[in-house]
Amino acid sequence: MTLRLKVGKKGYIILPKAIRDALGINEGDELTVEIKDGLILKPAKRRVDLNYLRVAFARHVSRLMSIEGRLEPKPDEVASIYLEEEFE
Repeated sequence: MTLRLKVGKKGYIILPKAIRDALGINEGDELTVEIKDGLILKPAKRRVDLNYLRVAFARHVSRLMSIEGRLEPKPDEVASIYLEEEFE
């Protein structure tokens, strides 16, 4: 999809409501700008809750420490310890 927008006096552009709604962009949200063969606007990543992150890492380390020292984990024991699952 290609959309033509006009740049205002101070460099502003207005994203149509249909586009904002489709992408979940709300007033006050931040966008990132990539410069490639042109400009690419993307919603910025959400801010990370550092407290949640600390707790998740601590829980993950605790789970890893429970299997530390053994030569081999029990079947399916390590399969349940993926850091990616903590942030889904």
